[in-house]
Amino acid sequence: MQMSRMFVSVGLVALLAGMSLPSFAATNGSIKVASIAQIEKEVVGADGKKHIALVPADKAVPGTAVLFTNTFENIGSKAAGNIAINNPIPANTEYQAGSAYGADSEITFSIDGGKTFAAPENLKVKTAQGEQMAKPSAYTHIRWSYQKQLAPGATGEVGFRAVIK
Repeated sequence: MQMSRMFVSVGLVALLAGMSLPSFAATNGSIKVASIAQIEKEVVGADGKKHIALVPADKAVPGTAVLFTNTFENIGSKAAGNIAINNPIPANTEYQAGSAYGADSEITFSIDGGKTFAAPENLKVKTAQGEQMAKPSAYTHIRWSYQKQLAPGATGEVGFRAVIK
């Protein structure tokens, strides 16, 4: 499907009531997107040894860190470019500083509900002491701007951690 811009809504596991969903944009190509929310859980393997595994975040309590992952694949016959994924930080969670990842992506943040995005050092808030750099707890959205063309059949992954308040 050839379009100047393509928007696809994607869903995460409904972890919290009222959670906003990420949005995705690309030029050219046909993009398939999958999203998941996971937590780390101690499990016992077949060998009887305990290890940590990522499991769906069906239930989680305050203080739990949740890994939010968006995977994307170009299922079209043409390369896709100008790819951007905007992901709201779910209500009742707090972004975990330094946890956003995504190969070949410029990662920026918003503190105004996704209206504007900037690098953390450029996000400023006004306080009684004057203008200061925003803390990660003030972040409302994350944007990954994929810097390459995504070839037909190629995939990518971006994500972040947030702690349930």
